[in-house]
Amino acid sequence: METIPSMRLLLTLLTAATTFAALPDAIRTTEGQVSGIPGKDVGIRIFKGIPYAAPPMGANRWKAPQPAAKWDGVRRADTFSPTCSNGAAPGKGKASTASEDCLYVNVWTGAQAAGERRPVFVWTYGGAFTGGSGSEPRYDGEALAKKGLVVVTYNYRLGTFGFFAHPELTKESGHNSSGNYGMLDMQAALRWVQKNIAAFGGDPNKVTVAGESAGAFLVAAMVGSPEGKGLFQRAIAQSGAYMGLGIGFTRGRAEAEEAGAKAAGTNTLAQLRAMSTEEIGTNLRGVQAGLIIDGWMIPLDPSFTFSQGKQNKVDVLLGSNLDEGTFTGIGRPVTADQAQRYGAFSYEFAKLYPAGSPEVNTASGLALARDQLGWHMRTWAQAHAKAGKKAYVYYFTRVAPGQTRGATHTAELSYMFQNPPANGWVETDHALADQMSSYWANFAATGDPNGKGLPVWQAYDAKKNDAQAMVLGNTAQFGAHIDAPRLAFFDKAYAQHLSQFINP
Repeated sequence: METIPSMRLLLTLLTAATTFAALPDAIRTTEGQVSGIPGKDVGIRIFKGIPYAAPPMGANRWKAPQPAAKWDGVRRADTFSPTCSNGAAPGKGKASTASEDCLYVNVWTGAQAAGERRPVFVWTYGGAFTGGSGSEPRYDGEALAKKGLVVVTYNYRLGTFGFFAHPELTKESGHNSSGNYGMLDMQAALRWVQKNIAAFGGDPNKVTVAGESAGAFLVAAMVGSPEGKGLFQRAIAQSGAYMGLGIGFTRGRAEAEEAGAKAAGTNTLAQLRAMSTEEIGTNLRGVQAGLIIDGWMIPLDPSFTFSQGKQNKVDVLLGSNLDEGTFTGIGRPVTADQAQRYGAFSYEFAKLYPAGSPEVNTASGLALARDQLGWHMRTWAQAHAKAGKKAYVYYFTRVAPGQTRGATHTAELSYMFQNPPANGWVETDHALADQMSSYWANFAATGDPNGKGLPVWQAYDAKKNDAQAMVLGNTAQFGAHIDAPRLAFFDKAYAQHLSQFINP
């Protein structure tokens, strides 16, 4: 009697073997073969430092990513690439560990066969466009890979090398554009995924692009860009959106070019491209790192793109943290004259975020950072829901053991990647990390974070749950988010802000 199920199992295995090609020891990419290394779990394989573009150095400096060179034989993908240089003056960057030769991807996969078509999760790091890398330990993708994803991290150009605009660069570009080289790197990495991820067991038609802080700005820009169409099907943005951290507009190309020309001084492009990495830090100072409306990758201010429903129609998962403002440089104290920036709503601003003693100013500044970013993420969700797509909003409130800044900016990262920090967690933290990583993996797989055994996460609905979100704290539960009156205030302030400009 035991032979029948055994025969059925054998037939199943034989059928699977003929349907899927087993994942080989050496995987062939468009540039050549790569071999990886095992993860902590023997079921996971890691591929580190695979080039997705040529080194953006010399003649390739401040150009769109060029094709990576092909190679013969099998390239050992066992070591992360250097992080990207940011063009800081000597002694101010990470010159000892960074390089301009930094455009590489890393892959974590648990696939046993090339035809498994697992959902793909592409991570974009934060760091104010001047720091960060895809090889940071907190972005280790093994835990998410164990939950069924093929995880990809990558590096993009930073600082002066990633965001230098100049009239001469605009002329030579072929797109009448310059300045968004870090975003062009992101596009190139996504194109690499489209061409190669199936060989790692991933599905190029099931790609989620995700990021935090500056990485979330890039995600938002790509969601809003015509040049991002077809490169991904879902997006996750954590603590950052298309206006940055609050209400604002993106710099225009003319302004960025003027600043770039001033920074370059008498140096020609040929001279700047001939300089070493270190010489750039000395001779090209004052370049503001950040996205600009370049007329190509970002054709118009993203506020108009999203408010007019011109963004790529993808499902989104978005959110922010309770104590964003405790992070350095974010929650600045409110000043007595700050209310005037809100014009007709200055009195209402002063009531919600009063100024007075240093203690009051500090508290109001922290509340403003919290509420404005929370409003921004909800408003982005609102735009996608209006466009007929699913949007899920979260609000992270968990304070980890030993954390003195509360649920600060970046605090959620170790939970959604399920990578405990060195100082350790208690049971509550491990449980939350398991839930969060499951929500993120489910969303990447299906466009819906919900799954068996998880508290129900409602999709955003302006009429039913406008001031609610999935609150990720000591427990995970759908509930109160930013107070409705504060959301209403920023809605009015934003409408006033938009009215200062003629819609394109």
